[in-house]
Amino acid sequence: MANDMKENNRISGTRSDRAFTIVNGILIFLFTVITLYPLIYVLSASISSPDAVNAGKMWLWPVDITFKGYSRVFRDPDIWTGYRNTIFYTVFGTLISLAITLPCAYALTIKKLPGRKFFSGLFLFPMFFGGGLIPFYLLMKDLCMLNTIWAVLLPPAASIWNIIITRTFFESSIPTGLEEAAEIDGCNVFQKFFRIILPLSAPIIAVMALFYGVGRWNSYFNEMILLKNSALYPLQVYLRELLIITQLNASNTSVSTSEMVTAAEQAKLASIMKYATMIVATLPVIIIYPFLQRYFVKGVMVGSIKG
Repeated sequence: MANDMKENNRISGTRSDRAFTIVNGILIFLFTVITLYPLIYVLSASISSPDAVNAGKMWLWPVDITFKGYSRVFRDPDIWTGYRNTIFYTVFGTLISLAITLPCAYALTIKKLPGRKFFSGLFLFPMFFGGGLIPFYLLMKDLCMLNTIWAVLLPPAASIWNIIITRTFFESSIPTGLEEAAEIDGCNVFQKFFRIILPLSAPIIAVMALFYGVGRWNSYFNEMILLKNSALYPLQVYLRELLIITQLNASNTSVSTSEMVTAAEQAKLASIMKYATMIVATLPVIIIYPFLQRYFVKGVMVGSIKG
């Protein structure tokens, strides 16, 4: 009797496992379709005929391929200026953020640090309470940072949430005995940080670089408020203005008189420019992400669990 019950439980468990696997497979397939379809649709729409897109004939693959949208987007020299500015803001902004986040997170792991709890609470407070846009603007004005690159680089230099994740990674992944051995060998705090902690923290460094880099690349709202000089605009602000201007008044685009077409054709062109701008803005991040994916997964999983 006991053996029959065990056999029934084994069969039942096997069937349950199979059902669980099938359900998981279906859900993963659905999530994949839901994720990939918008990406493929936007890419196809950016190189398809606007008539086909507006008429609903294009639902997945390109129809009547044309590159007029990309041609018009890249014809504007401001786009290249925006690319240069965005790359500058992303690279140097990410380096500044890492230079602040990593030492700050490590300092919070030192139990002998005077005022450790006070600083932890001080960091947590802005996560729940903020001054708002107007006080932020007035502060930037009083600091003489309006319409400068520092208005883009410094305000988002550190994220409290990223500091907490990095601190948790240090506490859970760096053996305490390793630091104690370094102290016995005569290493001070700075030597421990640069010679031991950083070489062992490649996963979390890659994760933080990805977090900060993507945030910098996609940022446009603060830049739109704090910058008045168009030569300092990042790519996202340029693309936003280009799309709005194209939709409202096609005559403002930088084309010669011989290239002017009817208003209806300009409206059609504006519709595919909308998709072209999406690809232009997101393609660099999509290209870079696969190279950091393994560090991203490892760093988030390790940094999110303590112990």
